[in-house]
Amino acid sequence: MSEEILINVTPRETRVAMVENGVLQEIFIERAARRGIVGNVYKGQVCRVLPGMQAAFVDIGLERAAFLHASDAGSRNLEGETNGNGSQSDITELLHEGQELSVQVIKDPLGTKGARLTTQITIPSRYLVLIPEVGNVGISQRIDSEAERVRLRDIIQLFMTEQSGSGYIARTAADGASTDALRADMLFLQKLWQSIAGKELTAPAGTLVYGDLPLTIRVMRDMLDDNIERVRIDSREAYQRAITFCDQFMPDMRTQVEYYPGERPIFDIYGVEDEIQKALERKVQLKSGGYVILDQTEAMTTADVNTGGYVGHRNQEETIFKTNLEAAQAIARQLRLRNLGGIIIIDFIDMQVEEHKRQVLRALEKCLEKDHAKTHITEVSSLGLVEMTRKRTSESLEHVMCETCPTCGGRASLKTAETACYEIFREILRESRQFDTEQLLVLASQEVVDLLIDEESDSLAELEAFIGKPIKFQVETLYTQEQYDVVPL
Repeated sequence: MSEEILINVTPRETRVAMVENGVLQEIFIERAARRGIVGNVYKGQVCRVLPGMQAAFVDIGLERAAFLHASDAGSRNLEGETNGNGSQSDITELLHEGQELSVQVIKDPLGTKGARLTTQITIPSRYLVLIPEVGNVGISQRIDSEAERVRLRDIIQLFMTEQSGSGYIARTAADGASTDALRADMLFLQKLWQSIAGKELTAPAGTLVYGDLPLTIRVMRDMLDDNIERVRIDSREAYQRAITFCDQFMPDMRTQVEYYPGERPIFDIYGVEDEIQKALERKVQLKSGGYVILDQTEAMTTADVNTGGYVGHRNQEETIFKTNLEAAQAIARQLRLRNLGGIIIIDFIDMQVEEHKRQVLRALEKCLEKDHAKTHITEVSSLGLVEMTRKRTSESLEHVMCETCPTCGGRASLKTAETACYEIFREILRESRQFDTEQLLVLASQEVVDLLIDEESDSLAELEAFIGKPIKFQVETLYTQEQYDVVPL
């Protein structure tokens, strides 16, 4: 399988595309004005403790106070992490209003919600993750070889004796890494942590103590491995920074990084721009003729599978099975591409054969194995729905690139012109009874005025006769179909 990373850099925006066999699988966007803050460390101040929710709000200098749950509030700088019986301490035993503490962002602000915090700070590098003042060693679950797990654990424990108090987790990228590379990573992380700890002591509450790397370098750190055939960057400056990072942390990967000097935009060559536009639409067309409707709400995301124009060649059950199999692959790709997280409900077309249900679920699981975000899938429910979760740490593609429609207010529908006409009739009756006027002026959109003086002309004449006052109309081009005003004159 051919995998490539394409990086498009402009002064105000960086976009990274993950392409597999020429098909876009993931897109990451970082804008200078709205950089993600996951991984950042802040000096915060507790502004409110909520015993009923076992949580606290912490001021870290952002527009909205951030959220810290008791389960994320056990760390080196807090007392009473657990009770004697091993259960989690009460939030009131851990925190009090006005208390200053160091916190790390684990989830960006999403919609109306503030950032999610933890006091269990971790600092990642290429091969390792540093856990300050917690002397444990962990190995990524994605490293399957038991011999390699033992080797990594032995190397880390050997060099931990030279340091004091900090623990480490070996990342997936550490699989096969040399002893020297791991030791260099540990030394780098230790120096970085000493710098952060020094800033913590003097930093005032509500200030940034440590900011995570920019998107280009984060991608190099987290995603570049032997499976990536090449990384193409269309900015010479960003390319130089990436090469410098490779020279320092992953010299073996240096040859995979290329500068793209072409005049044709790099995303156009691979059709990435078109795929991004498709990823903002509700309907996902399947090659067979079926389709999937994806709807994202604040509570959950739903995926509804339909056969559409696909009629199959054998029988109905076979048609449904093939459509569901294709939809499973498409949905797994769309979850990554659109960065959809939280609760996801998939409504596959009802299948009667149990083996078909099992194969569709297995296909979904297999396609999700490549997903960097953690996912969990349940069995098909009694209603024929597949419930799953996908870990969400940053905003979806739609939330990054779009805003709520000012016309419909996010409802995705408008009142019909007919509905607006009847509302206007009722408003005319109210105004005529409330005010002693000679006539009434109706301001409305072109569609509504046309309907009033055409199809509803008989009703309008009856209304004028009933209230005993003439009614005039004026078209307001800036009014939506739902907007109108009835003005007494």
